[in-house]
Amino acid sequence: MHLPQSPTLAARLEAARTASDALFNVVKPEFLYERPIRERHRIVFYIGHLEAFDRNLFDKRLFDVPSADARLDQLFAFGIDPVDGGLPTDTPADWPELAEVLAYGRDARSRIDAQLSTLDLPPDASNHDTPGQLLNVAIEHRLMHVETLAYMLHQLPFEQKQTPATTAARANPFHTVEAETVQVPAGRTELGMTAERGLFGWDNEFGEQQVDVAAFKIDRYMVTNGAFLQFIEDGGYKRRELWNDADWAWKESAHVAHPVFWSRGPEGWLLRTMFEDIALPLAWPVYVSHAEAGAFARWRGMALPSEAQWQRAAHGALPGRADNFDFRDWNPVAVDATPDSASTWGVEGLYGNGWEWTSTLFGPLPGFKAFPFYEGYSANFFDGQHYAMKGGSPRTAQCMLRPTFRNWFQPRYQYVYAGFRCVRD
Repeated sequence: MHLPQSPTLAARLEAARTASDALFNVVKPEFLYERPIRERHRIVFYIGHLEAFDRNLFDKRLFDVPSADARLDQLFAFGIDPVDGGLPTDTPADWPELAEVLAYGRDARSRIDAQLSTLDLPPDASNHDTPGQLLNVAIEHRLMHVETLAYMLHQLPFEQKQTPATTAARANPFHTVEAETVQVPAGRTELGMTAERGLFGWDNEFGEQQVDVAAFKIDRYMVTNGAFLQFIEDGGYKRRELWNDADWAWKESAHVAHPVFWSRGPEGWLLRTMFEDIALPLAWPVYVSHAEAGAFARWRGMALPSEAQWQRAAHGALPGRADNFDFRDWNPVAVDATPDSASTWGVEGLYGNGWEWTSTLFGPLPGFKAFPFYEGYSANFFDGQHYAMKGGSPRTAQCMLRPTFRNWFQPRYQYVYAGFRCVRD
């Protein structure tokens, strides 16, 4: 019996390109210079950025990729972090014409592909100073942007998008899920991994750390829109005692009174999906900022899990065929829809359907070493202003649903497909 082989690294890079191209095609061409989220670049930047990143990464490391336009190599090199300072002030006229950006991308791809075709590429298990490592970095970097670009396009007005044929949100408005907790016994959990395992990972995943975790209770399911609605109806956004000083100041100055994906309709709350507003699905996970998640947890007399608690709760859980990830859906599903992939302790829906906030500030594991070819990937965010997230969302690629993968965002950024669950010691 012959087991099917995994796709080659070159094939995976091409598949990632197909995914990013498809996402840009959601935007009507005349709106590619819009900025749906004010803290981010205009959409057109990312069309150039994905190709510039690959060219800049591979050149002189994997093979020579002569520059077609050094000015564009630099222009499209770096994105923006939401806490890096003031809001961008550029105008559409400050950016190259779309035809020039697209030509730059085609040229970069053709130069890369011509060289890839001559390489004897290694197996897809490489983690140190190898062609495989660089290819994996390019693949996952692009797939990360396919997800974060979805956050941007989610905020684009519906009329500026081209609606695919199959996008209807599948939600049972009458289905609700009651919160319940499960007991996780005391035990040891493992964060990160060692390079000796020979697996690909980002720099922040290396530095295996054993952590003893005391017994605790955790929500079986992610917190739902229905549960968060109860928080709102109980005045959760108006109760000062539920918010820390920084989060309260942000909420008040930005006039935040509900999750960013919610709005009031004549017949009740609506949820903004990628292509339409729908009646709020009470059984779907709520997507909120870390600040809002923390206030809800305090309202319940609980807390957000630490990264180690989340990892302990996830023991034995693996992404299942029915789980909601890898671009299978534009929307979440009910939090109780995937019982077959529960952890050893009965915690459900840990991979896909929404990232999960933790109480742990994003930081290095013991022995951290930055990638020499991408020194700022993690280290720039070890600043006490970003929180670790675990799991994955409907728009997270399958290759990143590994237990060691660590995502992060700052606590008052609302646009992420991120929910949470609560714990009690």
